[in-house]
Amino acid sequence: MTYYGKCIEMVVKHLDRFQPEKDSPEQFLEATAASLQTLSPQKQAFIMEILSGCLEYHKLLTIVVDAFYVRDGRLCLRADYSLFEVICYLATFQLEELGFQLFRDVVRSQPVHKVCQFLRFLFNPLNLGSWIKDEWSLVYETSHVKENWIDPLMRWQPEIQELIDQLQGELTSQLSPPKSKAKVTEPKELSLTTPRPRAIPVPEPVPQVAKTRPVPRSTYQAPKEQRLLEMTKRYNRWKAEELLLQANFEELRCAVPRSRGEPQLQDSKKKPRLRLPPRILKAQKLTFYTPNDNAPVKLNTAAILREGALYQRQVEKELQRVDRLVDGAGDFSEFLEWQRRMQAKDREEQLAAGEVRRLRGKLSHEEAVLARQQVAREKRRMAELKKEETAELMQRCTERRLQEEKSMKELVEQVMETQKNVRVAQTELRKGRRRIAQEVTEENRELLQRSAEAAKEEQRRRCTLVSQLRALEFQPTRRGKLVDLTQIPGHGLEGEMSVVELRERLALLKETRRRQEEERRDQIIQGKRAKSQELRDTVEQVALCRAAMGRSAALRWEEKKARWAAAGAPSQDERVLELQRRIQEKAAERRARAAPGHVPAPRAVRPKQRAQLEAQRRLELERSHERWLRAQQPGCGPARRLGAA
Repeated sequence: MTYYGKCIEMVVKHLDRFQPEKDSPEQFLEATAASLQTLSPQKQAFIMEILSGCLEYHKLLTIVVDAFYVRDGRLCLRADYSLFEVICYLATFQLEELGFQLFRDVVRSQPVHKVCQFLRFLFNPLNLGSWIKDEWSLVYETSHVKENWIDPLMRWQPEIQELIDQLQGELTSQLSPPKSKAKVTEPKELSLTTPRPRAIPVPEPVPQVAKTRPVPRSTYQAPKEQRLLEMTKRYNRWKAEELLLQANFEELRCAVPRSRGEPQLQDSKKKPRLRLPPRILKAQKLTFYTPNDNAPVKLNTAAILREGALYQRQVEKELQRVDRLVDGAGDFSEFLEWQRRMQAKDREEQLAAGEVRRLRGKLSHEEAVLARQQVAREKRRMAELKKEETAELMQRCTERRLQEEKSMKELVEQVMETQKNVRVAQTELRKGRRRIAQEVTEENRELLQRSAEAAKEEQRRRCTLVSQLRALEFQPTRRGKLVDLTQIPGHGLEGEMSVVELRERLALLKETRRRQEEERRDQIIQGKRAKSQELRDTVEQVALCRAAMGRSAALRWEEKKARWAAAGAPSQDERVLELQRRIQEKAAERRARAAPGHVPAPRAVRPKQRAQLEAQRRLELERSHERWLRAQQPGCGPARRLGAA
């Protein structure tokens, strides 16, 4: 038994190291055979035969062992998984060849309680004839499974059951405690003196603790400094919001023409208050189209009324300004002319500074191209050295790989010769088993036909009984009672009436409510028509004001374009001339270096393309300035982009 126990232990150890996802069975067997060279030939052949069989039928063994862990072996350790696979393989595929005596010795060499539990699960007739047969049939053909594996297990079932009972009896005898024939000592109670009852202790006085002070309220309140900081923070935020609102609503006072001796308006001294827009539940929306891009702009009722009030205020301010001019107020024409000259001078300086920045960027670009050419030459030299080293290493690797392939081919030829002899013996053994399985299959087929006929007869009798019971259940029966809707219940309540009268009163009530709703709907429609007429009048007035403002803005823009055209191009200063000279020197140096080697560089801009780019940039500046002028118009907002009509 010790001999078989060591062999099974070595097989289990090698199976634990096998990983189906990574290892190949052939390579694993070769490595195992190389590690077993120190053992005797007989022991080595026994271990290799069991190990190769477990790897060959790994799918069938896994099905049985996994089901055992799910059903009967929930308390077994996962470390014994390979042991159960070996026992299953010996019982299923090697029991005929080994014989019952040798199989019993192998089983006795293993832990008794584990082997008994697994053999009882494997040789259960219900498991063999039901799910084990079905699961194995998914891997192999049903006839082959039944003839070669299921039927032999069914024939060996009585002998295996006797072996299980014998092992279970031995296990029970080992666990039962030995019976001793010595006389058991009986304890006797001691005669002790009865103790005296204890006296009741005098209660100790409860000490009086001094009254503690209550927790001050300041512990649960925030400190005064923090509250002051919060108040200061809220006040500063409110002050900043008021200043922002004042800056948005009021224009700069230097741009408002007024007389020299006229005092400032008293309204400007008042701080504007933050007024939230009223909440509008539903407003009528009107659509306008701008003259520039024909894009629709939807205005609701609040926007139209707000814009109408704005234009009305502008008209009143203009009338006040005309009255002041009539009274002899001064004009700011000289100041505005000086302001235009200074702005033109600032624009010239800005254009010159922009040209300097552009030329500096072009100069840095030329220097970067020269540096890139130098780096490219250095990289090309290093790449040539690297290619030479790589070619030498590749040649060495090729020679070493050829030597390894030659040695592997010789090893494969040796393994193939050893496998041929094993396959011939396995083929003869399979033929004998197949013949016995065919005979058992015929007997089982006859038994199945008889049982199928008996089952059909029983099913036919049950169907007849079920049809009779259903016919009794579906016989018609009269249920319920008649109800008179015109009858009064007669409970003695006030206002009691029948269902028909209740329906008539509900119909009258619905008709009354419908008439009231029609009257309210007519009133609402009349109010909406009056409001729509008022909005149309306001829209016409807003359109006239917009047309006038658009014409004035177009005239101002034409004057601005004329002044820009008269100003001419920005003057060239010494910084621009110096930068142009340095750029020409760097470009000549780059072309001289690029002649022997080829390094891609960005293409220079041609004079014609430069002129096109300058014209496009100037057009963009004009458009941006035009948008700025439109934004500076008084009363310009999101809904006032309509322009002149």
